[in-house]
Amino acid sequence: MKESKKSTLRKVLNHISSYRWILVLSVLLAAATVALTLYFPILSGRAIDCIIGPDYVDFAVLTAIAKRMVIVVLLTAVTQWLMNVCNNQITYQVIRDVREEAFEKIQILPLKYIDGHSYGDIVSRIIADVDQFADGLLMGFTQLFTGVITIIGTLGFMLSINVSITLLVVILTPLSLFVAKFIATRTHDMFLLQSKTRGEQTALIDEMIGNQKVVQAYGQEEKVLRRFDEVGGRLEKCSLRAIFFSSLTNPCTRFVNNMVYAGVAILGACLAINGGSAAGFLAFFGGAVTVGELSCLLSYANQYTKPFNEISGVITELQNALACASRIFELIEEEPQTPEPEHPVKVEHFDGSVSLEHVYFSYVPDQHLIEDFNLQVKKGERVAIVGPTGCGKTTLINLLMRFYDVNSGKISVSGTDIMEMNRANLRDGYGMVLQETWLKTGTIRENIAMAREDASEEEVIEAAKAAHAHSFIKRLPNGYDTVVSEDGDSLSQGQKQLLCIARVMLALPPMLILDEATSSIDTRTELKIQNAFARMMQDRTSFIVAHRLSTIKEADIILVMKDGNIIEQGSHSELLAKGGFYANLYNSQFAR
Repeated sequence: MKESKKSTLRKVLNHISSYRWILVLSVLLAAATVALTLYFPILSGRAIDCIIGPDYVDFAVLTAIAKRMVIVVLLTAVTQWLMNVCNNQITYQVIRDVREEAFEKIQILPLKYIDGHSYGDIVSRIIADVDQFADGLLMGFTQLFTGVITIIGTLGFMLSINVSITLLVVILTPLSLFVAKFIATRTHDMFLLQSKTRGEQTALIDEMIGNQKVVQAYGQEEKVLRRFDEVGGRLEKCSLRAIFFSSLTNPCTRFVNNMVYAGVAILGACLAINGGSAAGFLAFFGGAVTVGELSCLLSYANQYTKPFNEISGVITELQNALACASRIFELIEEEPQTPEPEHPVKVEHFDGSVSLEHVYFSYVPDQHLIEDFNLQVKKGERVAIVGPTGCGKTTLINLLMRFYDVNSGKISVSGTDIMEMNRANLRDGYGMVLQETWLKTGTIRENIAMAREDASEEEVIEAAKAAHAHSFIKRLPNGYDTVVSEDGDSLSQGQKQLLCIARVMLALPPMLILDEATSSIDTRTELKIQNAFARMMQDRTSFIVAHRLSTIKEADIILVMKDGNIIEQGSHSELLAKGGFYANLYNSQFAR
């Protein structure tokens, strides 16, 4: 765990190093702020010495000191403001970089990572954990540098006034540092557990909000509430432990710091009271001090101890920040998908031919799924894929699109091994409509034009008409300019699926993948869509995954899959004549 903290800290410093010049400026401004702040007690002490004694006030000197004090206060305010501007610049630019890295990494992560982690936990890492990291980083810049410089500067000024009092302060200081370090080293693990549990809670909330209809339909509200209470209870416990132990730092260091202040006050008062009457005593403790100098020393003692309280708070906050940073860096450093080839083969024109040769694939190493899969598809053929749930139909689609890579074997498109192509080039050749619809936040027009961003208004409308979506779009409040969110707002599942079909109609790619593309559409509209698909599939290679076997009668080849293997292959009439697995499936759907 200690090595993990060091590694995380190195990564944080590496990100900060990109803004080293702003950091240098921030440190210089912090030094200027501290120097001006520490100079003020000297002026204050001199002012006090100007009014000590009966019937004695040196107004001329006092006025000059007062003017200088005003200038020092104004300069301190300006340098402190500029320092905060620099600190904010560094913090939020680093946070922007980290978030961009994390979001970019999501784009190249293999789908097995996304499938294997809850969406809520990933969102929590990028949003909540980075926010916590930002808070700790900003506090570190704002208080850590200033605090360290204040401690060093205060000691220097105190030494110039009285050595013995300064030594007393230095001797008592390690107690404060020891207490802060002892507590801080024990809070990192607690904050890490807090961050992980918070991610679990976010994931649960995301899951339940996205599936609220199912929860209510099956009367699971009480069970979900109990589950939420259990996670919330664990978050409460680990948060309270982390906050309780971290909150001990400040009062413990304050106790030590008050001892320092009391020691300076007592020793300084003795030196000031004795004056010239106890030469030996004064010589031993570094000489006499005036009342103004005692006031100055007390001010320095207070300023000297204050940074220890702040730094102890910063250390606690940094433990939390590092715990959150380790989670976000864990995401950033995840193994990416198989890298693109150095010299990719670019397919300019897809002829529609697809071949799979001795393909082996499984999601989990010990659980075999697709084994020694072979398939040859010619240009323009319509290939239907049927079979029971879990037989590998959608897996085959994932392999064709390179959402997953084969364990062994070879998939070729237009005579080119897809492992030798860029994924973007490969996917340009496909148009895909899935059973699960997805819309982005934007207008209806923007959602359809995702397939071709350079498409004209007329082309978008024609695609919508071909998908039989134009009529319901015109009934929307703003037609094609109606803004919808990710979940589709007031659109039905069927309407969202029609918009996804319109995308494909607009793109007209050389190869099509239709995975239960009309599963949410009424029968009457489905017949129209099937006719539109039939026209679109002419001279285009098509892969059709369907459970409703009535939709695939016209396919050139029907692949019947079971346990990752093709067990039957042929046309609809040929497979019915065989009386095998496909015939049983078909008859079970259309038996009288």
